[in-house]
Amino acid sequence: MLTAGEQKTLRILLPLWIILCVLGAIWIALRAPEAAYAPTDTSVTEEGETAATSEEETPSYIEKPSFSMFIEITGGCGPGYDAYCTAAYTAPHQTASVITQLREGVVLQITDATTTESGVWYKVVFNEWLRYPERVTTEWYVPHSELTRVFLDEPTHELSDETPKPEHKRIVVDRSDQKLYAYEHDELVMTQTISTGILATPTPRGTFTIYKKTPSRYMQGPIPGISTKYYDLPGVPWNLYFTKEGGVIHGAYWHNQFGTPWSNGCVNVPRGPSEELYHWADVGTTVFVRD
Repeated sequence: MLTAGEQKTLRILLPLWIILCVLGAIWIALRAPEAAYAPTDTSVTEEGETAATSEEETPSYIEKPSFSMFIEITGGCGPGYDAYCTAAYTAPHQTASVITQLREGVVLQITDATTTESGVWYKVVFNEWLRYPERVTTEWYVPHSELTRVFLDEPTHELSDETPKPEHKRIVVDRSDQKLYAYEHDELVMTQTISTGILATPTPRGTFTIYKKTPSRYMQGPIPGISTKYYDLPGVPWNLYFTKEGGVIHGAYWHNQFGTPWSNGCVNVPRGPSEELYHWADVGTTVFVRD
Protein backbone atom coordinates (compact mmCIF):
# COMPACT_ATOMS: atom_id res chain seq x y z
CA MET A 1 0.00 0.00 0.00
CA LEU A 2 1.31 3.47 -0.89
CA THR A 3 2.15 5.90 1.88
CA ALA A 4 0.46 9.29 2.08
CA GLY A 5 3.58 10.93 0.65
CA GLU A 6 3.75 8.48 -2.22
CA GLN A 7 0.07 9.01 -3.00
CA LYS A 8 0.59 12.78 -3.10
CA THR A 9 3.57 12.36 -5.42
CA LEU A 10 1.53 10.10 -7.70
CA ARG A 11 -1.28 12.63 -7.87
CA ILE A 12 1.22 15.21 -9.11
CA LEU A 13 3.22 13.02 -11.50
CA LEU A 14 0.26 11.30 -13.19
CA PRO A 15 -1.24 14.53 -14.60
CA LEU A 16 2.24 15.60 -15.73
CA TRP A 17 2.58 12.36 -17.63
CA ILE A 18 -0.80 13.01 -19.28
CA ILE A 19 0.32 16.50 -20.31
CA LEU A 20 3.53 15.12 -21.85
CA CYS A 21 1.46 12.59 -23.82
CA VAL A 22 -0.84 15.33 -25.11
CA LEU A 23 2.08 17.58 -26.07
CA GLY A 24 3.71 14.65 -27.82
CA ALA A 25 0.52 14.02 -29.77
CA ILE A 26 0.39 17.68 -30.80
CA TRP A 27 4.01 17.54 -32.01
CA ILE A 28 3.33 14.41 -34.04
CA ALA A 29 0.10 15.87 -35.47
CA LEU A 30 1.87 19.03 -36.56
CA ARG A 31 4.94 17.28 -37.95
CA ALA A 32 3.05 14.61 -39.87
CA PRO A 33 1.11 17.03 -42.11
CA GLU A 34 4.33 18.95 -42.74
CA ALA A 35 6.02 15.83 -44.00
CA ALA A 36 2.97 14.76 -45.96
CA TYR A 37 2.65 18.06 -47.82
CA ALA A 38 6.33 18.98 -48.23
CA PRO A 39 7.07 19.48 -51.94
CA THR A 40 9.55 17.14 -53.55
CA ASP A 41 12.06 18.51 -56.04
CA THR A 42 11.48 17.45 -59.61
CA SER A 43 14.43 15.33 -60.76
CA VAL A 44 15.47 13.37 -63.82
CA THR A 45 15.90 9.62 -63.44
CA GLU A 46 18.65 7.57 -65.04
CA GLU A 47 16.18 6.65 -67.78
CA GLY A 48 15.66 10.34 -68.57
CA GLU A 49 12.11 10.49 -67.15
CA THR A 50 11.04 13.40 -64.99
CA ALA A 51 9.96 12.32 -61.50
CA ALA A 52 6.55 13.53 -60.31
CA THR A 53 6.45 16.00 -57.46
CA SER A 54 4.30 15.70 -54.38
CA GLU A 55 2.69 19.04 -55.27
CA GLU A 56 1.41 17.51 -58.51
CA GLU A 57 0.09 14.46 -56.70
CA THR A 58 -1.68 16.38 -53.92
CA PRO A 59 -5.07 17.93 -54.86
CA SER A 60 -5.04 21.71 -54.52
CA TYR A 61 -8.04 21.75 -52.16
CA ILE A 62 -6.20 19.78 -49.46
CA GLU A 63 -4.83 22.15 -46.85
CA LYS A 64 -2.43 21.54 -44.03
CA PRO A 65 -4.62 21.02 -40.95
CA SER A 66 -4.14 23.13 -37.85
CA PHE A 67 -4.89 21.43 -34.55
CA SER A 68 -5.85 22.89 -31.19
CA MET A 69 -6.42 21.38 -27.76
CA PHE A 70 -9.91 20.95 -26.33
CA ILE A 71 -11.27 19.67 -23.05
CA GLU A 72 -14.57 17.81 -22.76
CA ILE A 73 -16.54 17.33 -19.56
CA THR A 74 -17.32 13.62 -19.72
CA GLY A 75 -19.22 13.12 -16.48
CA GLY A 76 -20.76 14.77 -13.48
CA CYS A 77 -23.91 16.88 -13.43
CA GLY A 78 -26.46 16.88 -16.21
CA PRO A 79 -29.05 19.42 -17.39
CA GLY A 80 -30.58 19.80 -13.92
CA TYR A 81 -27.26 20.10 -12.05
CA ASP A 82 -28.28 16.84 -10.35
CA ALA A 83 -24.76 15.72 -9.33
CA TYR A 84 -21.27 17.04 -8.70
CA CYS A 85 -20.30 19.57 -11.38
CA THR A 86 -16.84 20.36 -12.68
CA ALA A 87 -16.35 24.09 -12.19
CA ALA A 88 -14.50 26.78 -14.11
CA TYR A 89 -12.42 28.99 -11.81
CA THR A 90 -10.85 32.44 -12.08
CA ALA A 91 -7.39 31.05 -11.21
CA PRO A 92 -5.69 27.62 -11.13
CA HIS A 93 -6.49 26.68 -7.54
CA GLN A 94 -9.53 25.45 -5.61
CA THR A 95 -9.77 28.58 -3.46
CA ALA A 96 -10.34 30.81 -6.50
CA SER A 97 -13.80 32.09 -7.35
CA VAL A 98 -16.09 29.80 -9.30
CA ILE A 99 -17.22 31.30 -12.62
CA THR A 100 -19.71 28.66 -13.65
CA GLN A 101 -20.62 24.99 -13.27
CA LEU A 102 -19.76 22.90 -16.34
CA ARG A 103 -22.27 20.19 -17.16
CA GLU A 104 -21.53 16.88 -18.87
CA GLY A 105 -21.02 17.39 -22.58
CA VAL A 106 -19.38 20.82 -22.49
CA VAL A 107 -16.40 21.18 -24.87
CA LEU A 108 -13.98 24.10 -24.42
CA GLN A 109 -10.84 25.13 -26.28
CA ILE A 110 -7.71 25.30 -24.11
CA THR A 111 -4.20 26.65 -24.62
CA ASP A 112 -1.94 25.20 -21.98
CA ALA A 113 -1.73 23.45 -18.64
CA THR A 114 -0.50 24.63 -15.26
CA THR A 115 0.55 22.35 -12.40
CA THR A 116 -0.08 23.50 -8.85
CA GLU A 117 -0.26 21.77 -5.48
CA SER A 118 -3.91 20.95 -6.22
CA GLY A 119 -3.12 19.28 -9.55
CA VAL A 120 -3.21 20.12 -13.25
CA TRP A 121 -5.28 23.04 -14.56
CA TYR A 122 -6.19 23.96 -18.14
CA LYS A 123 -6.58 27.55 -19.32
CA VAL A 124 -9.69 28.12 -21.44
CA VAL A 125 -9.68 30.45 -24.45
CA PHE A 126 -12.57 31.81 -26.48
CA ASN A 127 -10.94 32.33 -29.88
CA GLU A 128 -14.24 33.16 -31.53
CA TRP A 129 -16.65 36.01 -32.11
CA LEU A 130 -18.86 36.57 -29.06
CA ARG A 131 -22.23 38.29 -29.25
CA TYR A 132 -21.80 39.55 -25.69
CA PRO A 133 -18.04 39.64 -24.96
CA GLU A 134 -18.66 41.66 -21.80
CA ARG A 135 -19.92 38.45 -20.16
CA VAL A 136 -16.34 37.11 -20.12
CA THR A 137 -14.75 39.24 -17.43
CA THR A 138 -11.88 37.03 -16.24
CA GLU A 139 -9.66 34.12 -17.22
CA TRP A 140 -11.12 30.61 -17.01
CA TYR A 141 -9.32 27.59 -15.57
CA VAL A 142 -10.64 24.01 -15.44
CA PRO A 143 -9.03 21.33 -13.24
CA HIS A 144 -7.98 17.98 -14.67
CA SER A 145 -9.94 15.04 -13.25
CA GLU A 146 -11.49 11.71 -14.14
CA LEU A 147 -14.46 13.74 -15.47
CA THR A 148 -12.43 15.46 -18.20
CA ARG A 149 -10.97 14.40 -21.55
CA VAL A 150 -8.33 16.36 -23.49
CA PHE A 151 -8.18 15.90 -27.27
CA LEU A 152 -6.94 17.48 -30.49
CA ASP A 153 -9.12 18.78 -33.31
CA GLU A 154 -9.28 21.51 -35.92
CA PRO A 155 -10.74 24.62 -34.24
CA THR A 156 -12.66 25.53 -37.40
CA HIS A 157 -13.12 23.84 -40.74
CA GLU A 158 -14.81 26.01 -43.38
CA LEU A 159 -16.11 25.37 -46.87
CA SER A 160 -14.19 26.94 -49.73
CA ASP A 161 -14.75 27.14 -53.48
CA GLU A 162 -12.24 24.34 -53.95
CA THR A 163 -13.73 21.96 -51.37
CA PRO A 164 -15.14 18.85 -53.09
CA LYS A 165 -18.86 18.37 -52.44
CA PRO A 166 -19.51 15.01 -50.68
CA GLU A 167 -22.51 14.10 -52.84
CA HIS A 168 -22.64 10.61 -51.32
CA LYS A 169 -23.64 12.03 -47.91
CA ARG A 170 -26.78 13.89 -46.85
CA ILE A 171 -28.63 14.77 -43.65
CA VAL A 172 -32.42 14.97 -43.41
CA VAL A 173 -34.03 16.84 -40.51
CA ASP A 174 -37.75 16.10 -40.07
CA ARG A 175 -39.47 18.76 -37.98
CA SER A 176 -42.73 16.84 -37.69
CA ASP A 177 -41.16 13.62 -36.40
CA GLN A 178 -38.34 15.40 -34.52
CA LYS A 179 -35.90 13.01 -36.16
CA LEU A 180 -32.58 13.34 -37.93
CA TYR A 181 -31.53 10.87 -40.62
CA ALA A 182 -28.02 10.56 -42.07
CA TYR A 183 -27.45 8.80 -45.39
CA GLU A 184 -24.31 7.63 -47.12
CA HIS A 185 -24.60 6.24 -50.66
CA ASP A 186 -28.41 6.12 -50.06
CA GLU A 187 -27.85 3.85 -47.06
CA LEU A 188 -29.31 5.03 -43.76
CA VAL A 189 -26.41 5.21 -41.30
CA MET A 190 -28.01 7.15 -38.42
CA THR A 191 -31.48 7.79 -37.03
CA GLN A 192 -31.62 10.12 -34.06
CA THR A 193 -34.34 11.81 -32.01
CA ILE A 194 -33.69 15.56 -31.90
CA SER A 195 -35.15 18.91 -30.88
CA THR A 196 -35.72 21.58 -33.53
CA GLY A 197 -36.85 25.19 -33.04
CA ILE A 198 -39.94 26.16 -31.08
CA LEU A 199 -42.89 27.83 -32.83
CA ALA A 200 -41.55 31.35 -32.19
CA THR A 201 -38.10 30.50 -33.61
CA PRO A 202 -38.55 27.54 -35.97
CA THR A 203 -35.73 25.72 -37.69
CA PRO A 204 -35.86 26.97 -41.30
CA ARG A 205 -37.16 24.58 -43.96
CA GLY A 206 -35.27 24.05 -47.20
CA THR A 207 -32.08 22.68 -48.68
CA PHE A 208 -28.80 23.85 -47.18
CA THR A 209 -25.10 23.04 -47.11
CA ILE A 210 -22.81 22.57 -44.11
CA TYR A 211 -20.37 25.44 -44.59
CA LYS A 212 -18.51 25.35 -41.27
CA LYS A 213 -17.63 22.93 -38.47
CA THR A 214 -16.26 23.67 -35.03
CA PRO A 215 -15.98 21.44 -31.94
CA SER A 216 -16.92 24.26 -29.54
CA ARG A 217 -19.04 27.41 -29.64
CA TYR A 218 -20.04 29.92 -26.95
CA MET A 219 -23.73 30.56 -27.73
CA GLN A 220 -25.40 33.63 -26.24
CA GLY A 221 -28.79 35.27 -26.40
CA PRO A 222 -30.90 37.25 -26.91
CA ILE A 223 -30.41 37.44 -30.66
CA PRO A 224 -31.61 40.81 -32.01
CA GLY A 225 -34.42 40.40 -34.51
CA ILE A 226 -34.76 36.67 -33.83
CA SER A 227 -35.20 35.96 -30.13
CA THR A 228 -35.53 37.99 -26.92
CA LYS A 229 -34.64 34.97 -24.76
CA TYR A 230 -31.58 35.31 -22.55
CA TYR A 231 -29.17 32.37 -22.52
CA ASP A 232 -25.47 31.87 -21.90
CA LEU A 233 -24.07 28.52 -23.02
CA PRO A 234 -20.27 28.16 -23.12
CA GLY A 235 -18.80 25.14 -24.82
CA VAL A 236 -21.72 24.06 -27.02
CA PRO A 237 -20.27 20.93 -28.64
CA TRP A 238 -19.97 19.53 -32.17
CA ASN A 239 -21.34 22.35 -34.32
CA LEU A 240 -22.34 21.90 -37.98
CA TYR A 241 -23.37 25.28 -39.46
CA PHE A 242 -25.87 25.13 -42.32
CA THR A 243 -27.31 28.70 -42.53
CA LYS A 244 -25.56 32.07 -42.33
CA GLU A 245 -28.27 33.23 -39.92
CA GLY A 246 -27.03 30.79 -37.28
CA GLY A 247 -28.78 27.52 -38.11
CA VAL A 248 -26.60 24.84 -36.53
CA ILE A 249 -26.81 21.12 -35.83
CA HIS A 250 -25.07 20.66 -32.48
CA GLY A 251 -24.96 18.78 -29.22
CA ALA A 252 -27.11 19.98 -26.32
CA TYR A 253 -26.07 19.49 -22.70
CA TRP A 254 -28.70 21.76 -21.07
CA HIS A 255 -31.86 19.70 -21.67
CA ASN A 256 -33.14 16.18 -22.22
CA GLN A 257 -36.33 17.10 -24.06
CA PHE A 258 -35.35 15.39 -27.31
CA GLY A 259 -38.38 14.52 -29.39
CA THR A 260 -39.94 17.93 -28.64
CA PRO A 261 -39.22 21.33 -30.25
CA TRP A 262 -36.96 23.09 -27.76
CA SER A 263 -34.38 25.31 -29.45
CA ASN A 264 -34.11 28.86 -30.77
CA GLY A 265 -33.86 27.53 -34.32
CA CYS A 266 -30.95 25.13 -34.15
CA VAL A 267 -31.12 21.34 -34.32
CA ASN A 268 -30.28 19.91 -30.88
CA VAL A 269 -28.76 16.41 -30.82
CA PRO A 270 -27.88 14.32 -27.73
CA ARG A 271 -24.24 14.40 -26.68
CA GLY A 272 -22.93 11.05 -27.95
CA PRO A 273 -24.70 11.00 -31.33
CA SER A 274 -23.80 14.66 -31.95
CA GLU A 275 -20.08 13.84 -31.77
CA GLU A 276 -20.55 10.83 -34.05
CA LEU A 277 -22.45 12.96 -36.57
CA TYR A 278 -19.84 15.72 -36.38
CA HIS A 279 -16.98 13.42 -37.34
CA TRP A 280 -19.06 11.72 -40.04
CA ALA A 281 -20.32 14.87 -41.78
CA ASP A 282 -18.00 16.82 -44.07
CA VAL A 283 -18.23 20.49 -44.94
CA GLY A 284 -20.26 20.60 -48.14
CA THR A 285 -22.71 17.92 -46.95
CA THR A 286 -26.30 18.69 -47.96
CA VAL A 287 -28.90 19.24 -45.23
CA PHE A 288 -32.62 18.89 -46.03
CA VAL A 289 -35.04 20.33 -43.45
CA ARG A 290 -38.64 19.24 -44.00
CA ASP A 291 -41.97 18.83 -42.22
